[in-house]
Amino acid sequence: MAVERYQMFIDGKWVDAKSGETFDVINPATEEVIAKVPQGGREDAKAAIDAARRAFDSGVWSGKTPAERSTFLWKLADIVEKDTDRLAKILSMDVGKTIKYAKNSDIPFIIDNFRYFAGAARMLEGKAMANYSGLGLSMIQREPIGVIAAIAPWNYPLYIETWKMAPALAAGNTVVVKPASYTPLAILEIMKHASKLLPRGVLNVVTGPGETVGAELASNTKVDKVSFTGDVSTGKQIMQLASSNVKEIELELGGKAPFVVLPDADIEAAAEGAVVSGFWNTAQDCTAATRIYVHDSIYPKFVKRLVEKTKKMRVGDPLSERTDMGPLISARQLERVEKYVESGKKQGAKLLIGGGRPEKIKKGYYFEPTIFGDVDQKMKICKEEIFGPVLSVIRYKTIDEAIEKANGVIYGLAASVWGKDITTAMKVASKLEFGSVWINEHGILVSEMPHGGFKQSGFGKDLSMYSFEEYTHIKHIYVDQTGLARKPWYWVVYGDKK
Repeated sequence: MAVERYQMFIDGKWVDAKSGETFDVINPATEEVIAKVPQGGREDAKAAIDAARRAFDSGVWSGKTPAERSTFLWKLADIVEKDTDRLAKILSMDVGKTIKYAKNSDIPFIIDNFRYFAGAARMLEGKAMANYSGLGLSMIQREPIGVIAAIAPWNYPLYIETWKMAPALAAGNTVVVKPASYTPLAILEIMKHASKLLPRGVLNVVTGPGETVGAELASNTKVDKVSFTGDVSTGKQIMQLASSNVKEIELELGGKAPFVVLPDADIEAAAEGAVVSGFWNTAQDCTAATRIYVHDSIYPKFVKRLVEKTKKMRVGDPLSERTDMGPLISARQLERVEKYVESGKKQGAKLLIGGGRPEKIKKGYYFEPTIFGDVDQKMKICKEEIFGPVLSVIRYKTIDEAIEKANGVIYGLAASVWGKDITTAMKVASKLEFGSVWINEHGILVSEMPHGGFKQSGFGKDLSMYSFEEYTHIKHIYVDQTGLARKPWYWVVYGDKK
């Protein structure tokens, strides 16, 4: 296929990197170059930041009414909906996710996000307006923060970027987007449409490595907030860089989701849920169910069904509607997963299925759906985020033990509990230290509900009205209602009440 050449979008113009350099975008299913993209650097990032700063300070976007900003998001949603098939194919080739997952999950949710925030843009309000002092009216006003740096991950390059730029733009901010270097194509395609609808400088896209573009976005004093989704180590670096001007940050930094199967669980439903939520998107998902805690009394039966269902997973060409799981994102990620599998074997876990590259697939970064049984809580495969199709099944004897083990990692993003007794399931859910806990389900996200983690999974919320807390400032405005030159409380200064 022909290799397409892209440009960045800065200050209302399509431009190359100032250095003239480009990098290759690789299709992980074929290992072929599918696009060349500008390799931006610090100077390109500065140009985008300056453009966003000018646009914000001029009021060209924040000065528009909520209805006007809402209209833009509605139009963008309509554009994505009409372009579903093409965008799904780009996501499939760019990321390696299956075409059916991109078309039936990613794209519909992206459309819904745009429409949700289009409506929410017209409902921003303060929490109170009253005379609390007895002398004047207090009111709350929400205002946009300013210039937002939105740094997206490679596993959901358009899906998660929408979570950032939709509420940021709805609230009146200007935005600089930095897509992951592995997967920049979908957001660049969206910009071809958005660029025709927005004032100059409101939305900019800079492609390039994190150590230059990302570092500039995090440290530049003209940026007011950084919203980042990625790994913990990079999140910690962003926190340090953001201290340059004490800018606000929002971080979603990964997870190691527990999947707690109670003794009375519907084994068929739980096993089905574990396979789907454990291997979707090739398990390159921070909420993927990677630690399966199963009560001793049902362990053999559950593991049998889990393995049987996993055997039916069809690994292959992500552009085929029949494929259930595509490749990993890169050769580097493939090697990472292989090292974790070897670690699991050496530390004594029992390999139940998978454990290597599919023999019949000669090209692409593929890895088999893999399950380890009899995993000990202290093993690396149980404690660390693998970001690949490797499930660990762990026995437990008591519910308190299951809760302690489930909470026994540095992450706190998502978890699920499976059981027929809803009272017990609710008690377990309330004790799990995770930002989202599902009961008899795993992975459901909706635009109306918040998503974000505890502990080293980060802080702040994506989705829902709560995300506007990330993209607005709260200002208290007070209006005197006495009309007096000397207010009744001035005696504390003057020394008498006359």
